[in-house]
Amino acid sequence: MGAHDLELDVQMSRDGHLIVIHDDLLKRTTNGAGAVAEHTLAELQALDAGAWFGAQFAGQRIPTLEALLARYRGRAHLHVEIKGKTAGLSERTVDLIRRCGWTQDVTMTSFQIDKLEALRAHAPELPAGWLLRQIDDAVIDRARALGLVQLCPKADIVTPQLVARLRSAGFNVRAWGVANEDLMRRMVEAGVDGMTVNFPDRLLALLNG
Repeated sequence: MGAHDLELDVQMSRDGHLIVIHDDLLKRTTNGAGAVAEHTLAELQALDAGAWFGAQFAGQRIPTLEALLARYRGRAHLHVEIKGKTAGLSERTVDLIRRCGWTQDVTMTSFQIDKLEALRAHAPELPAGWLLRQIDDAVIDRARALGLVQLCPKADIVTPQLVARLRSAGFNVRAWGVANEDLMRRMVEAGVDGMTVNFPDRLLALLNG
């Protein structure tokens, strides 16, 4: 599709493996049930994680973070979101990224401020961003204090004024929750630096049109 940035979500299996999956629960995107963190890697990789999306994807397995890093090294910039409640997940994720030599092509993100604090303490050299549903002066001050480089507002609160305010405060702005092409166009018009979309081909067509 021509995308040069990929966003993904990291969680940990019951036996300590880092895996790439969005939801905390298995039901929506696999033929399994229960929480991701309650299953071993072998149990998770036995599940079908593709049939829900389309028949042509049946048999797709949940990937490990290590396998994904190996596949895309040198091919894309990764935006790695720390998910779940597992203690030590931020540090374990950073350690694997370092071992795989990805420190020049990665931005770490999370909704959870404690995960971001752990990231900044363990890996101050890695750029990090905060995913948010609302942004106010307190958020901006805290992000500055943590040394974050990116703020990631939900698309429905993004305006040109908000983008200008955040950029003047020194932040890169990446929107999330861009669920349709109308929102996508609004993000472009607002001047965001990036956005998370499930249809990058349409965004690239708009930008190159």
